[in-house]
Formats: sequence, C-alpha cells, structure tokens
Amino acid sequence: MTATSAVSVRGLTKTYPGVRALDGVDLDVLPGEVHVLLGENGAGKSTLVKMLSGAVQPDSGSIAIDGHPVVLATPHAAQHAGISTVHQELSLVPDLTVAQNLFLGQELVHSGTPFLDEDAMNRRASELLAALGLQLNPNLPVRRLSLAVRQVVEIVRALSRLPRVLILDEPTSSLSEQETSELFTRVRQITAEGVGVIYISHRLEELEQIADRVTVMRDGRIVSHGLPASTPLPELVRLMVGREVGEEFPPRRTTHGDALLKVRNITIPGSVDDVSFDVHAGEVLGIFGLVGAGRTELLRGLFGLDRASGTIELEGHRLDGGTPARSLARGLALVPEDRHAWGLVLPMNIQQNISLSALDQCTSGGVLRRSRVAALGGRFMAAMSIKAPSGTTAVGTLSGGNQQKVVIARTLAAGSRVLLLDEPTRGVDIGAKIEIYELVAALASEGKAVVVVSSELPEVVGLSDRILVMRQGHISAEFSSASVSPEALLNAALTHEKGAA
Repeated sequence: MTATSAVSVRGLTKTYPGVRALDGVDLDVLPGEVHVLLGENGAGKSTLVKMLSGAVQPDSGSIAIDGHPVVLATPHAAQHAGISTVHQELSLVPDLTVAQNLFLGQELVHSGTPFLDEDAMNRRASELLAALGLQLNPNLPVRRLSLAVRQVVEIVRALSRLPRVLILDEPTSSLSEQETSELFTRVRQITAEGVGVIYISHRLEELEQIADRVTVMRDGRIVSHGLPASTPLPELVRLMVGREVGEEFPPRRTTHGDALLKVRNITIPGSVDDVSFDVHAGEVLGIFGLVGAGRTELLRGLFGLDRASGTIELEGHRLDGGTPARSLARGLALVPEDRHAWGLVLPMNIQQNISLSALDQCTSGGVLRRSRVAALGGRFMAAMSIKAPSGTTAVGTLSGGNQQKVVIARTLAAGSRVLLLDEPTRGVDIGAKIEIYELVAALASEGKAVVVVSSELPEVVGLSDRILVMRQGHISAEFSSASVSPEALLNAALTHEKGAA
C-alpha cells in the first residue's frame, strides 16, 4: 500500500449472481488531489464507491486510510474513518428542514441537556450554506427544494463532517455553470486543506476545471490509472467504451412543420411569470437557465402536475387547467428531472414500467393481459436498445442510462406527439448520452416536437434547433442554436436584458 495515499485500495473484488462487478481493483488517491473516476454505467464505479462508503463489503481485497488498514463494515464506520460520500441518488429526509438534514446524526444540543439547539443549528447551517454560495432559509423543509438545491445541501452536509476523503458521485448533474463553478471553488478549498477527493462525473468537459488525475474503469477493472488531466477527451472516451466514438450530436434539422404546442402567458405563482412560446413539428426547442429560473416548474405546469394560469394549446385543443392524464391522452408527455422519484416504479420490471402510460393497449374486457404487457415492453426495449437480461428485470437494477431509456419508452408507448424532457441525460454515461441524442433527433425527424431542459451548455447548444433562456421565471432571450455561443447563453441567464440572435 502507498503510505502517502489518503485512501488506497488493493485487489477489491465483488461478484453478484452472473456478474463480476469488480475484478481486482487497485486505486490510490493522494491527499489534496481531485482524482476523477471515469467509466460507462456498469463499469464498476458505483460498486467501488459503495465499498468505500461502507454500504457493500468486498469479497476480497483491502482498504487503507492514510496507510492504516480499515474495515468499513457500515456507513457509520466509513464516516468514522474519515470518508464522506455524496451519492448520485440523494439521501436527504424530505420532511426535515435543511438544518435538521445537515446535522442529522450529529445534532447540536443545549449545554448539559438532551434538547436540540435549533437556533445554533440554523445559524451554523446558514454559515455552511453561504460558504458554498447558497443563500437558503435553513428552516425550509427539504421537500420544497428543487433537485439541484437538494444536491447542494447534500454536498454541504458531507463537507460539514470534515472528511479525510470526500467522494462526489455526479455532484453537478443538476447544477448550472454558475453553481458548478461555486462547487469547484469549494472543492479546491478543501483539497488545499489536504482532503483527497474522488470525483465521478459523466461531464467530461469538467475535467480541465477540476481534475488532477484521472482513472478509467471498464467492465469492473481499472484500464488506466492516474492519467494526467490533460489527456485528450477522445482518448478518455476510447478507454471508457473500448472503441472509437463518432460525432456526439446528430446533424441539425433545418425545416419544421406547423406549431404543435402553443403556450401563451403561462404563470405559476412564485416560479413562472407570463411565459409564451411555440414548438413546431420536427423541432427540438432547448430551454436553458440557472437553478431557480423556473425551467422545471414550467414543464410541470405544462404537463398538469402544478396549477398554472394561461393558455396551453396542443394541436388545436386547449389543455390549460388540465391534468397529467389529460395531457397524456392528448399526446403531451413529460420525462421528469428525477427519474427515481417521478419517472419509474423501481420494484416493477421493465415491461410493467413501459406499459404504465399505455394500459389501454394492454387490456381486454377490462382485464390487464400479461402477454400484451410483455409484447409492448419487448417492442420498445428493442426500439430503444435497452440493455437488460430480460423484460422482467427490475428497473431498479438497471444502469442510469437504461433507466432513462425506460422512462422515455413509456412516454412513446402512450403515442405522445410532444415530449417535455427535463435533464434527459442526467447521470448517464457518454455512450448512453449519444444514444439519447440520436433518439431525440429521430423523434424530431418523425415530426414530433421536443422540448429539452438542460443545465449543460454544450448539450443545449448541440441538441437544440432553437433555445429559450429563462431567468427568474421569465424568458430573457431567444436564440437560434446554429449561431449562438455558450457565453451568450450564460450571459442571458445572468442578466435582465432581453434579446434574440
């Protein structure tokens, strides 16, 4: 083992029935470095993180912190050893406040008593949040926060434990450029204090901003360890997928049909104010903005999850004041930002999840027919290239990319003509991203209208035909993506000025 390593693992292996999740993994992370761990979904990154977090035990191998062997039998043991982890799927308690979540398990009490010191926790919570650039009421229940803000709160909680090793699993998947920059500043502050950081991300463009060294995993093995952060991205992608990858974004569409969705003066109190736009057949409309700009709330209002005033017209039919069931029946579908909370029923299998929005196609005489569920699910599994042992595989066991494709398949099975995609590539690897990009282009070429909300500037520019920028609930600018720069989008998201290009 390397005595100078903040954390060192040797020969870690883990086998599940029919799957070798880890196969003799060695890894060293130095104090004060950001060590980025890359790999496609299923490469073994999550299994390795779970072992370092004490959630999963290896079949063989060893782990050392600062050169001292440790046994991480439980998550509590891992925290006690100095390892804090921010998982991709967040673990905050929705009904507790921000401050209560930050101090969960390490609550502050009044001196000499067992009673909680809520005032002290609120004051300290405000200080911790402000250090990461977040002005947030510590008394707010977590369930009232957007996914992106919850992610920042989770990161603040991990940092508050003063870890020796910090593991960040997809920490920027729902953050804008500004929030990401603030996070990176804080990460550099803690590495300057000697903390070693294991950083997992599918956003390869982040490497030059945050990485010191890079390790690539594939099929449960380390294929390249400790590469310099300056390693060309095409080389990293080749190492990740084991093959050359072509152009990331499909060719841009130049002709569109009539407006399928017309939105006029949509207002949602506290989040969206007087928003109007059209989306045409064959068009991909991107929506960009910082966290809190109202993007997710707008899509939820259009779909009928939240009450909105204004006019929504889909192919000549009024939808305003509707419900999700009515929207689906008319051909409007939403792929939500948080697929686990809103898009999937994790214990159910792939076929069942795909059929949820199309049960009328799977019934006969009012009785649900398993053969029809299997046929519908099988058809869309093939069309979407969903990788799984079978259609009866539980959705919760799939990789993030395959889970996302199941959510999209469910909306397509309902016969939707207009799709609202909220962060469609959140937490998926580069291979799955490209597949989703190709799918979006194919849907547009079939004459469907697609609205894509994305926090990734390269994605919203590369995927969209036209881009709307939201700021504080308003449309602050509209651009043709063929001529816009990422800098112009970010400037429009940060300023009050309205414009078009």
